[in-house]
Amino acid sequence: MSELLSDQWQVAAQLGEVLKKKSWLLGTAESCTGGLLAGAITGVPGSSQWFDRGFVTYTNEAKMDMLSVNQSALDKFGAVSEEVAIEMAEGVLNNAPLSTCAVSTTGIAGPDGGTAHKPVGLVCFAVSYRKANGIVTLPFSQHFVGDRHQVRTQAVIYAMEITRRIVEEN
Repeated sequence: MSELLSDQWQVAAQLGEVLKKKSWLLGTAESCTGGLLAGAITGVPGSSQWFDRGFVTYTNEAKMDMLSVNQSALDKFGAVSEEVAIEMAEGVLNNAPLSTCAVSTTGIAGPDGGTAHKPVGLVCFAVSYRKANGIVTLPFSQHFVGDRHQVRTQAVIYAMEITRRIVEEN
């Protein structure tokens, strides 16, 4: 367990270095990770230089209220979908004018709630960032293996790693 926490801290610190170099501020939108992503980020000393804010939107109502996720997307695709992850990440940027980029997480951490099409361990992510001509958003899905704690921890690490790679490339 302490090894995972060490990995989390190291990945968060690497993300912070990349964001600092670009003078970008990050915002987060979390469902299945329930604030663990923002917690990992703010565990890094000096994270206030590169972290703006986090939204924990566990219910569909919170997603709609805080991030302007459309009811129609929730009805058509479900909360655990790349489409909703996209709306969550873009909702951060639309509601947090200082954030340059955002990452969202929505998934099924278990032990219950999975289906044949959306199994336990499925997590959908999106990373959004501002460009001169608007917002660019890239969705991702991953299936993690393990218990609830392991799925959520792996999702936090993946969210930070994919965000770092995208920020480095843009």
